[in-house]
Amino acid sequence: MRYLRLLVSFARISLMGELSFRVNFLLKILVEVLWLGILLIFYKTIFSKSSSVSGWDEYQYLFFLGAYYTLEGFVETFFLENCVEFSELVRSGNLDFFLLKPIDEQFLLTFRKIDWSTAPKIFLGLGLMSIGAMDLGITFEPFRVFWFLVLLFMGFSLAYSFLLVLTSLGVWLVRNQSLMEIWWLFTNLMRYPRSIYQPSWALPIRVVFGVFIPALLAVSVPAEYFLGKSDWSGIALLSISTGFFIWLSRWFFFYSLRHYQSASS
Repeated sequence: MRYLRLLVSFARISLMGELSFRVNFLLKILVEVLWLGILLIFYKTIFSKSSSVSGWDEYQYLFFLGAYYTLEGFVETFFLENCVEFSELVRSGNLDFFLLKPIDEQFLLTFRKIDWSTAPKIFLGLGLMSIGAMDLGITFEPFRVFWFLVLLFMGFSLAYSFLLVLTSLGVWLVRNQSLMEIWWLFTNLMRYPRSIYQPSWALPIRVVFGVFIPALLAVSVPAEYFLGKSDWSGIALLSISTGFFIWLSRWFFFYSLRHYQSASS
């Protein structure tokens, strides 16, 4: 409950900061809506030329895009800005002040700011999923919805783990701008169903990002489950990968902090 109260306080303070610059806040929201509109136009054009792409029809992919947008919205709202600023805390030595707080360092450093301007992406994603499911005639059965949310939370946790590992490298590299480019690579991989990498020429991508660094599973497996396209191997792989990378990212984060050279040293 203590951490929940802190999270509510972080959210309130962040919202007050955003509303201090209302025009900038509204412009950021407008950009997110326009970006979604551009994506929808692009994919609408593709499906106007073909009824199916790698086994996904237009409304199935609309649901998938909604799941991706929801996951990305959560990551960008709660974590991305904090992780990007981590390297600046290392460079300036201000990380010292955070490490002195009587609170879990990972929680404080990754949750301290909430970007409310990206929160509408979550609701836009939920809207896209609802439209896609209704057009497909899929009923929102409680059992199906519950396990879909569980799998989507696993995908969300997996994405957070990747981001935390990249952030932790900032202790040694100090400037992690190039590492954030790797994060955008991960988000681009998550944006497309893993089935598009089935051809033999895509085998390296399928193996590396489907097994060893399973970014392809984060959105694909939850969406496939809800649409009735999943197999138990994908669900099992997502479950195992999520547990492993949550442990690995937390261990690596505290390992990096032990090697942090503070401003006073």
